[in-house]
Amino acid sequence: MGYNLELIDILVLVIYFIFVVWFGLRYSKKGSSSTDNYFLAGRNMTWPIIGFSLFAASISSTTLIGKSGDAYSTGIAVFNYDLISVLVMVFFAMFFLPFYIKSGIFTIPEFLEKRFDVRSRYYFSFITLLGSTFLDAAGALYAAALLMKLVFPALSIIELSVIFAIIVAAYTIPGGLSAAIRVDLIQGIILLVGTFILTFLVMQNGGIDYLKELLLKEDLMMKLIRPMNDSSVPWLGMIVGIPILGFYFWGNNQVLVQRVLTAKSVDHGRKGILMVGFLTVLILFVIIFPAVIGKHLFPGLEKNDMIYPKLVIEIMPVGILGLMLAAMVAALTSSLSALLNSVATLFTMDFYVKAKKKTSQKEQVIVGKIVSIIVLILALVWIPFLAKFDSLLKYYQEMLTYIAPPVVAVFFLGIFWKRINRHGAFWGLMGGALMAITTVFLKIVFNYELLGDFHFLLKVPFYFIGSSLIIIIVSLLSTPDDSEKIKDFIWTRKIYQEETEELKGTPFYKNFRFWSIVLIVFCFTVLFMYQ
Repeated sequence: MGYNLELIDILVLVIYFIFVVWFGLRYSKKGSSSTDNYFLAGRNMTWPIIGFSLFAASISSTTLIGKSGDAYSTGIAVFNYDLISVLVMVFFAMFFLPFYIKSGIFTIPEFLEKRFDVRSRYYFSFITLLGSTFLDAAGALYAAALLMKLVFPALSIIELSVIFAIIVAAYTIPGGLSAAIRVDLIQGIILLVGTFILTFLVMQNGGIDYLKELLLKEDLMMKLIRPMNDSSVPWLGMIVGIPILGFYFWGNNQVLVQRVLTAKSVDHGRKGILMVGFLTVLILFVIIFPAVIGKHLFPGLEKNDMIYPKLVIEIMPVGILGLMLAAMVAALTSSLSALLNSVATLFTMDFYVKAKKKTSQKEQVIVGKIVSIIVLILALVWIPFLAKFDSLLKYYQEMLTYIAPPVVAVFFLGIFWKRINRHGAFWGLMGGALMAITTVFLKIVFNYELLGDFHFLLKVPFYFIGSSLIIIIVSLLSTPDDSEKIKDFIWTRKIYQEETEELKGTPFYKNFRFWSIVLIVFCFTVLFMYQ
């Protein structure tokens, strides 16, 4: 079904697209002058820019389209992915982020080479490239096309996807991360404004009364903690599954962590992460609640994923509708611009530069631009296959279940245990890959579930433990790595004590530890309110 937009809404959309491309191109010359500028925006970003950019980049198709669709059908339990991930962000900022920034890396796989060896780097970089192309890029284009299909029904999903690919490519490829991160700052603000307006209007349209009714009835739709047989988020999955997936998303995901690597200091990186943590909590109020109310306003939607676009188009008044459509497009294009730059960085730094030792910075930037174009083309080709899944969220979750656990195991054991060596890390990753391939093969060919027919969140720890055991056993049975070589990549109590000394005399409102505690308390308060 299509909708006829008023002229003013169409003008707002067109002006938005023109502005985004113009604003991004303003920084193209600055962004393409060197590898540091093109891939990491000169490593001089402050925490507010990092925070808004991260927020805009993290509101991907799985959040705006997928999670709202899940909330429409099962209630607020899907917010657990965000709530638990906020706690993961605090942990990441405290323990892992300093190692990433101080090591001067361009890519997360590069860190694995510094801690272990090049084998682990190549493998992780390869699967990240695959995931970014076929999960993230294709998902972002498909979600944006689904949204605009409501407005322009005459155009096909592929045609709309091509249009969005051209728009994002127009400013991301010439200017790199320097351009993308500044555009994301604007888009993050637009997204917040648009979602707050929609939430206010939905609440005024009978939403408050409906939520009160659900709360008074203690309806499962308004519960974060669910029984073990819940199809959305069983309570045990919150403890054993989401933290692992959350750490992969926020701590190992090149698409997001690359924005943190642009920080001018560890302190700015940490505060940027904490800022996005506070913004992420708002998702409950500006995306999840409106989607739950949508079940009352528009029951029986044929496709759950379309509830948020449906709310926007039906509820928003003339003029503001164009702004909100722009906000939704902003969310989807921001995640796409983020991953384009990340895959360009991954291929250039982890493969091209390693294969061709003597390359100029200009040549590296050119290679990065070519890779971005290739990824967009591959993502467009993959969209017809992606459309066969029940929902974007289920597609993303199923793929992540297999990819994330072995990688998280390697990073955790590698940072906190110096006895873990390069052989253990590599074979742990290979073992995890073998488990994933076996699981998928049995499911596709024989329709057999290797770990049983239970919730995917409860399968995650099995992959994690299996990989961890391989890492530990191989490490203990082989020669330890040179302790002098790896000492700068191992966390010790001494690091915590030195940071404590450095923070003495810092006002509490400038102390990242204070804001970490506030954020943790905030999360548990929300969990208690909707338990």
